[in-house]
Amino acid sequence: MAEIRVTHYRRRGTGFQPVVLVGAVLFITGPGSLAQTSRPAQPQPVPPGDQAAPPLEKQEDQSKKSAPYKSKAWGARLETEPPGYVKTLDQFGIAGLEDLDWLEFGLEHRTRFEYRSDYRRPNLEDDEQFLLRSRVYLGIRNILDPLRLVIEFQDSRQFYSDFPERNRDVDEADFLQAFGELYFKDALGEGHPVQFRAGRMSLEYIDRRLVARNRWRNTTNAFDGFRLRLGRPSTDWQFDIFAVQPVERRMTARDHPDEERWFYGLVGAWRPWSQYITLEPYYFVLDEDRKDPDRGDREIHTLGLHAFGPIGDTSFDYDFDTAFQFGEDGRRRQRAFAVYGEAGYTFPHAWKPRVSASVAYASGDRDPDDGLSERFDRLFQTGHSYSTSDLFSGQNIISPKIRLTLRPTSKLRLDTSYGAYWLASDSDAWVIPGRRDPNGDSGDFVGQEVELRVRYKLDPRMELEVGYSHFFPGPFVENTGPADDADLFYVQTTLHF
Repeated sequence: MAEIRVTHYRRRGTGFQPVVLVGAVLFITGPGSLAQTSRPAQPQPVPPGDQAAPPLEKQEDQSKKSAPYKSKAWGARLETEPPGYVKTLDQFGIAGLEDLDWLEFGLEHRTRFEYRSDYRRPNLEDDEQFLLRSRVYLGIRNILDPLRLVIEFQDSRQFYSDFPERNRDVDEADFLQAFGELYFKDALGEGHPVQFRAGRMSLEYIDRRLVARNRWRNTTNAFDGFRLRLGRPSTDWQFDIFAVQPVERRMTARDHPDEERWFYGLVGAWRPWSQYITLEPYYFVLDEDRKDPDRGDREIHTLGLHAFGPIGDTSFDYDFDTAFQFGEDGRRRQRAFAVYGEAGYTFPHAWKPRVSASVAYASGDRDPDDGLSERFDRLFQTGHSYSTSDLFSGQNIISPKIRLTLRPTSKLRLDTSYGAYWLASDSDAWVIPGRRDPNGDSGDFVGQEVELRVRYKLDPRMELEVGYSHFFPGPFVENTGPADDADLFYVQTTLHF
């Protein structure tokens, strides 16, 4: 979605500053102040950032068969429904709530400090900022079946930045989800429900490279419309159909659906064909009918297939996704292509080390005057899986990457990676900074990036994350403007109750 920019700068102090102080105090006091030994351990939520640890399955009526295989590809794990920080009140271990298994509740707060010197600013200026995101979730299930209700509230704020606010960072006090759902248990056979959802909702599909909830970004994609689901993620097959309008994030005003845009989707999953492969075909349509005559109408169709699984009875695994786009982009025909492939190996060691190699490709436009638009449209994807510093997205890119992940203890996780980046078309743009040589004379090698991240669970309800990435510019950057190295360093704490 296009970002909304404003011309004023953020005040350096507001009435919301106590939240930063509370977060700092909780961090300083450590896990002892938060632990309550009388309460049972809480299910682990999806960790912050774009790579999810294996989530606790939140669906009801689990089949007695083994759970379907989950992709191990970087950033491919989908958020559970409800989100990982949510549980029913009977799980809180509080006297008097034992019978409230029909009421879901979750509270999460995240504070992140960032230092950046990167190419998202025109002159590579340094910036330091605090990003705060708070969520509250309330859901009703079972007791009113088939009717179920959900509200998820989110408040996203930015402090101390020297630059104007953007809606990727700021969306104050609004509803992320507010929907009603009709849930028909076993409507298609034992363990195969039918769900019809209407209202505001977040969506995640396939490997999150086209439709994602945005774990890293301070604000989150939301949609108004409906979704019909047959089956569920824990069954042998599943089929979703949706028609929604993307929600415009208005920062300090009430969010509103974009009435000039519709997003449609058909997504399937077929899991029992073989124990070594799960198939997920999908078809998306982004339809934009603009009232402004200076903005062309667009109708982008995306047809794709996602496949993943273990490689035989070994410790190797794979993940493969390919998508083809066609349709109309203003007065030009859309013809674009993207593919992602990853192979990994998990060593038989107590630290669970996994080494993986991946390649991402998304086409770029070769000639702006040939009546053909060849730059892949990223739709509503997360860009963080392409680059920790968010310098790249799934547009006009060729990027091989190697990664190592470790889990020395149940509380500590480490991952590091190296990636290189080329333009798929040297006459199209490096999209995030907007640099372009239409003649293609500046080369196609953009640069290299190294990344390191450490996550430590201080308490069942608190996680600390520290990360760093460094970008080394290549000839394309050197030939098109300032070409300094770029850095991102961040410290993040996440609390959930």
